[in-house]
Parts: sequence; structure tokens; C-alpha cells
Amino acid sequence: MKFDAERLNALITTYRLGLFEDTLPFWISHAVDHEHGGVMTCLDRDGTVIDTDKGVWQQGRFVWLLGELYNNVHQHRPWLELAQDGARFLEEYCVDRSDGRMWFQVTRDGKPIRKRRYAFSESFAAIAFGELAQATGEKRYANQAISCFERFVKHHTKRNQAESKFTAVRPTKSLAFPMIAIATARQLLDSIGYAKADHWITRSLDEIFRHFLKAEIRCVMETVGENGDIIDHFDGRTLNPGHAIEAAWFVMREGELRQDQELIATGCRMLDWMWQRGWDQMHGGILYFVDVNGLPVQEYWHDMKFWWPQCEAIIATLMAYRLTGDAKYATWHGQIHDWFHQHFPDADSGECFGYLHRDGTQSSRIKGNLWKGPFHIPRMQLMCLQMLQPDFKR
Repeated sequence: MKFDAERLNALITTYRLGLFEDTLPFWISHAVDHEHGGVMTCLDRDGTVIDTDKGVWQQGRFVWLLGELYNNVHQHRPWLELAQDGARFLEEYCVDRSDGRMWFQVTRDGKPIRKRRYAFSESFAAIAFGELAQATGEKRYANQAISCFERFVKHHTKRNQAESKFTAVRPTKSLAFPMIAIATARQLLDSIGYAKADHWITRSLDEIFRHFLKAEIRCVMETVGENGDIIDHFDGRTLNPGHAIEAAWFVMREGELRQDQELIATGCRMLDWMWQRGWDQMHGGILYFVDVNGLPVQEYWHDMKFWWPQCEAIIATLMAYRLTGDAKYATWHGQIHDWFHQHFPDADSGECFGYLHRDGTQSSRIKGNLWKGPFHIPRMQLMCLQMLQPDFKR
């Protein structure tokens, strides 16, 4: 790492204070449901609960975060107890007993409201149970982690037409499944030594490289046809730069862990391509959607600045710089780090706003909902700390 000492210390301080004195206390203070278990993430600016429904993604993500901190930063007993409480809510209320699938949204006391056609609730539950298995040594958590992951991959690889909201006229597939399969399998390999992890990582890397990377146009596609063809319609042309940049650092991380320089180089190329397409030259920050051919985008929020693409770009640029030493990545990291910290944090009430207009002005004062919870921001803060200070312990 070649940041000068002043910049390095400033970054470490920002991420450390942000995680342990802002982000984590905000969610623990305002979101934890001491009556029914789990967390309520629909919060106003000051942390006031504005909707008591619970997103199942966020239940799993918060348990994962607490377990990750307990296992890899400090064995702080209250973190483990909150994680176990969240796991109980997942086990008791977030699974549809009729088919084993997980719900997407439940009431405060766990009554089911909604199930999605995809199975990402299962992927986030898997990493949650994996961390608890590592923390407690309890085999049942490891079994739960494997069961959730295998349900996740089975659902996405053996889908039938009845489960799709589209007809068979124009079949598509999304980057989301293979990239989340990589990240989830890696977490389970690290936490419980999951035997099939390498298989799913390798398979998913291959699918991304064969079908979603388009070197001829320097692009990572978000949605393609079944054989990787570009579909010249709104859905097929729409790119999500933040999502592709997140996939880029998943690939880079695999390259580092596998000691595979070509994987690292591929992840860096993915970052290069999507930074050029996603970075807003006018106002800064990562745009939400862009068209692969530079045409207008259908979604009306296409030019907004959401919290999570910025977080993924912060991780990816720092990782690329650490792995390659290329100064452009240090420059890009400085740009996105500074833009995020100039616009998203709320100095008055803590944590960060989630939704800004293109110019960085506030669109909504909301701090959390079914989509924004204790995940992308604290994961970014923790990972950046670990990259900048590899021996970091609290």
C-alpha cells in the first residue's frame, strides 16, 4: 500500500470511527427488536421506526455482520447474542414450511407477507448461519448454512417457467445469481469449510466470463440472453455499474485467494470498464443505471446516487490498488471515497442517507427500508479497514 502516511491514517480513522462509533451503534440502538427478535430496518433520519415490517434480506445480513465482527475483529459477547437472537427469528419466522423457501418480507412478529421469485433471502441466511457456526461451534448452524445455500443454487439453476414473471418468448439471465453464488460460497468456505464451495465459485466465474463480459465493447452486462447474447431492448441494454463493480471485486478477491494473477487482472478490467461507464463526469459518484449503447434509460431513477454502488466502488478501487499498485486506482479510490463521505453521512443523526439526486443533494431523509440496512456500508468500512491495516483488531 503506497498511500502517504497522512492519507493512510486518515482513511483508517474514517473507516474505524465510521463503523464502530457511527454505523454499528446506529443500527443496534434503533433497529434491534427486543420484543419479537430480529431487526426493524425501516427508519427515519433519527432512527425512528416508520414501518415495522421486516425484510428477510436484512435479518440475514445483520446476523452475518455481527458474526463476522465477532469472528474476525473482537469476540464481543453482545454481538454474538444479538446474532443468535436474529438467527432465531430467521429460523422461526422466515421460512415457508410448505416448500422450504424463505420469505422476503414478514410482519414485525413474523407473519409472512411476501415471497420473491428469486432466492436471495436464502443466500444471506446462509452466510449468517455460517458465521454463527464458526462462532459457536454448533453443527446445526453449519447444517442450516449448507441447506440455505443449496436451496439458493437449486432454485436458480432448476427454475421452471411457472416461477418466472416473464414468458418464454425472450429468455434472459442476470449477473446477480453467479456473482452472489461466488460471494456466498466464499463466505461458507471461510466460515465452515463448505466442501462444494470451490465448485460453485469456479462454475460461477466461468459463467460470468463466458456470458457477461464483453471485451469487444469493454462492458459487464447485467442481463443477457441464455447464451450470453446482448438483447437490444430496454432490459437487455440496461447496465448497473455498481453491481458490476461489486462483481469485479469478488473476482479480484478470488484471484488473490487462489493466487491467480489472471483472475486479478480480469477483475481489474471489469472495474476499468464499468468505472468508465458509471462514474458521473458531471457531478461525481456512480450512476445507478446506464444504457450499453448510450441511449436513454427506461428507469426514472437511473441517474440517482444510491448508497450501495458507492460502497462497492470504494471497496473495488482500494482492492485493485492494493493488488496492483497502479496509481490510477488510488486516484479513483480517492474520488469515490471523498464523494461518498462528502454527501452521504448525516452528521446530525448518524449513519448515512441512502438516496441522493444526481448532484448529491438529498432525495429522501430515510435511513433504512427493506433494501437499505446494516450491510453495504458496514461491510465497506470493515473491508477497507482490513485492507489498509491487515492486523486490525479492536
